[in-house]
Amino acid sequence: MDLRPPSHPRHHRSPTVGHAQLAVPFALIAVVTTVDVLAPPEVHLGPFLAAAPAVTASFAGPRMTGFVGLVAVLAQVVVATTRTSLTDLNHTFQIIALVMISVFATFFAHLREVHEKEVTQLRSVAETAQEVVLRPLPDRIGPLGVASVYLAAAAEAQIGGDLYAAARTATGTRLIIGDVRGKGLAAVGDAALVLGAFRASAHQEAGLPGLVDYLEAAVSADLDGAGDEGESFVTAAVLEIPDAEPVVHVVSCGHPPPLLVLRAGGAEQLEVDRPAPPLGLAGLVASPVTAQTFAFTEGDVLLLYTDGVLEARDRVGAFYPLARRVSAWPGLRPQALLDRVCEDLLAHAAGNTLDDDAAMVAIERSTP
Repeated sequence: MDLRPPSHPRHHRSPTVGHAQLAVPFALIAVVTTVDVLAPPEVHLGPFLAAAPAVTASFAGPRMTGFVGLVAVLAQVVVATTRTSLTDLNHTFQIIALVMISVFATFFAHLREVHEKEVTQLRSVAETAQEVVLRPLPDRIGPLGVASVYLAAAAEAQIGGDLYAAARTATGTRLIIGDVRGKGLAAVGDAALVLGAFRASAHQEAGLPGLVDYLEAAVSADLDGAGDEGESFVTAAVLEIPDAEPVVHVVSCGHPPPLLVLRAGGAEQLEVDRPAPPLGLAGLVASPVTAQTFAFTEGDVLLLYTDGVLEARDRVGAFYPLARRVSAWPGLRPQALLDRVCEDLLAHAAGNTLDDDAAMVAIERSTP
């Protein structure tokens, strides 16, 4: 089940907040107008009326900004006729200046509105790309209960270089979680490449080493064509969970080790003895690909994650202690565990924001 991050809600202006904001420029016009009418002849407060359309342009659209500017000009006309006359040179120049400022404020409000529409469209495209490239995992895959989450570091973008996927085979389930070096569209493209290669080969390769070799070949071929060998790579953990055995086979390609949250309490890091180099670097670092087997029994939960989780810092610079936190939460189902981790992670992070994208997948072996 895909969980959207609580840090990235859709942005809708609250009607109550909007009315409160609009009260500010109108109150300013009323106060300045009243004081200016009652002030001594040598005191002129008309220039302060220019603040009303300027402030409105920061949060309202061009129509409301223009309306506030019109009200401010009419207020200045009232002041002029009350104190002297419209032909008074001082008030004439104040009215002309106020009209010009209102026009400029309305124009900039229009530009801001256009920019907001563009950002909204880009966010919609990002969400669509997220669903196409990083497909949500189902709640159940064979005998496994599954939950997944993607936390984007930037509110404007909900997709990055973190990736995960799962595939059923005749004897079990294969999963991958990874993290592309870099950010932006290049990272998204590399993530899509790895996911496509995994989905195409997960059903065909007989063993995990062969699957990882296929992924390495796909990534290396793309990097060779781009001419950035050694500059881009993908850390990944590739796993296979047999249906008939209470174990999990793991190949680590430079990725943080999975956490096994024990039903009885505590958590174990599944550190492999012979990790492979990250995908895209096998040509630079010669190392055979081997899979290591760990116990994975009924009731335990396997937690996969990217380094964005571990690198979240609090206000004093301390990293998020994932293993210690999940050790204190035994017995949670996959979705409940991810909900708890997300809430705790964002509370730990300074400003409730992450420095890097973070992805997590929780898997529980159910009773056959």
